[in-house]
Amino acid sequence: MDSNKNNELIIRLQNDDKEAFDELYREYYSAVYYNILKLTRDSIAAEDILQEVFIALWEKRCDLDAEQEISGWLFVVSYNKSISYLKRKLKESLAQAVLQQNTENTTDTGNSLFNIRMSILEKAIEQLSPQKRKVFELCKLQRKTYAEAADELHISKHTVKEYLSGAVISIKNYVKQYPEYYVIFFSLIYLKLWLFV
Repeated sequence: MDSNKNNELIIRLQNDDKEAFDELYREYYSAVYYNILKLTRDSIAAEDILQEVFIALWEKRCDLDAEQEISGWLFVVSYNKSISYLKRKLKESLAQAVLQQNTENTTDTGNSLFNIRMSILEKAIEQLSPQKRKVFELCKLQRKTYAEAADELHISKHTVKEYLSGAVISIKNYVKQYPEYYVIFFSLIYLKLWLFV
């Protein structure tokens, strides 16, 4: 979409023009949907997130900058909502595994144990170098291939593999400091989640 048309549609949208909103939806819904689907790999979730993105567009219409491309805004919002969805899904899966394990012990400490384990895991990820953390997020949370991560970060596939391997080793070593919570890793293996290559 050319910049004049972009500016016109944003200005109309800011003036509560529903036809401008419909035109933006028709122009971008397909590209935004496939971007979300690529991240989530879940068509139902992608449809829900797509609706959230365009609801946000309508709600935030007065805050938009008519000089900026609306496509950039839509893709940033869709990316952020997709990552939030993946993080929620991960926490729910881990919570389910931990609670399943805790039902064998029938104690009231299931939630507190889960919170402690999640805190340890999050700290383990936080202690990674920025580059290793980014590779870990791309390959394990977003499930991108080495080639996709390499392309996004402008590094080689070999470097991606090395960073990811180093990240996994660092996380495992960090969690080993808490042997009573090492079951996190067994839960993640069982669920085939994003921690192990």
